[in-house]
Amino acid sequence: MTAAGLPNFVGLGRGLPTADYTVTEVTEVTDFRGKAGADSALVLDDVQAFLNRFIAYPSPQASTAHTLWVAHAHLVDVFENSPRLAFLSPEPGSGKSRCMELTEALVPRPVLSVNSTVAYVFRKISDEAGLPTLLMDEIDAVFSGAKSDGNEDLRGLLNSGYRRGATAGRAAVRGREIVTEEWPSFCAVALAGLNRLPDTLMTRSIVVNMKRRRNDQRVAPFRRRVNQPEALTLYGQLAEFADRVRPDIADAWRDLPEGIQDRDADIWEPMLAVADAAGGHWPVTARQAAVLMVEESQRKPATLGIKLLADIRAVMDGRDRIGSIELLHLLHGLESSPWASVNGDPIDPRFLTRTLDKYEIPTSKTVKINGLSVKGYTRGHFADAWDRYLPDLAGSAPTTDQDPPAQGEDVATPASAPVILDMDADRQSPPTTQKTGNSGNPGNQGQSIL
Repeated sequence: MTAAGLPNFVGLGRGLPTADYTVTEVTEVTDFRGKAGADSALVLDDVQAFLNRFIAYPSPQASTAHTLWVAHAHLVDVFENSPRLAFLSPEPGSGKSRCMELTEALVPRPVLSVNSTVAYVFRKISDEAGLPTLLMDEIDAVFSGAKSDGNEDLRGLLNSGYRRGATAGRAAVRGREIVTEEWPSFCAVALAGLNRLPDTLMTRSIVVNMKRRRNDQRVAPFRRRVNQPEALTLYGQLAEFADRVRPDIADAWRDLPEGIQDRDADIWEPMLAVADAAGGHWPVTARQAAVLMVEESQRKPATLGIKLLADIRAVMDGRDRIGSIELLHLLHGLESSPWASVNGDPIDPRFLTRTLDKYEIPTSKTVKINGLSVKGYTRGHFADAWDRYLPDLAGSAPTTDQDPPAQGEDVATPASAPVILDMDADRQSPPTTQKTGNSGNPGNQGQSIL
């Protein structure tokens, strides 16, 4: 050793002499994880590894989203929005409740409940101890069947409470006086249930579509009495991480990937803020997960109306115009769509009118097809709705928004396309026997495709 106590390195490397030094005993080991200046990415890495041991996620990005959401729950008070985290599956036994158990072990002030009353939830959110993390399992029992009509207050709470400062107004009786009260509704919320949530909740949620494990997938059993100490350690590291980054995370603007905008931007900005604060690989990993999960959420039409717009674009297939009866006939023939039986009846012209009217598509136009005037549509009628509500199709045929041709002008349709004339809109009926009553029920509009 040199006089300064440092090794006397003559040279290092292959074929060179080694350093002249002596080995001393280890007197202290310091773990820098969780301390100021440490690599905070390790904290999220450890949380993700812990979750992956017990949960069979449907994709790597689902694991990333869950990890970031757990960390965001420790910082929810500084964010403008708090996205709902929704674990959904078509069948029981897909790991949703296990996700909720592990989330409960890692988030601050968890409130795990099934079928809680609205009054209970309001009072938990108003707790002076701090904002709770609301975990609602079996949420499908709340928003399905006859029960859904009686839970509009809970739906309103969950919808409004994703934005900081949101409140819900209530009237209360104080003696002989009726007074108004404002109850806060903002807090972090995770949900688990079968099938889908109401559309208003789906658009405010990061949705993880859980699946049953394959035969070759193995996960460790989670036992609270065995694994809780490890979970508590991770909880402490997350709390320290949150305290360390809280002063800097609130007001920073995040660079969002292309294509993530509007409500999707509201949802993912807190997740990206957590990732940027953690550093390491997390900023890139989080943005990759955001892009993939947003693309997945946009691949599935959310409502009957959007599904109808997509199917009309498909069956028109380059045509400039089409009659209403022919359009219905082609829609009924789509095996992958519900138009042959909506509430037990095939859709009819009235259903088309009621549904397309929501998108400001004219429904009483007369068009010329093969020299005959029929009730129908041109591509220009749908152009604005297709552009606003459907993904762009590369190479799609140009749309026209011109007035119907002048009297006597013939417009040819493709020779391969069958033409079914629609001579009288008031008496038209699809080429399928149908009942009267429910096929045009406006209550069907906007409902989810399950």
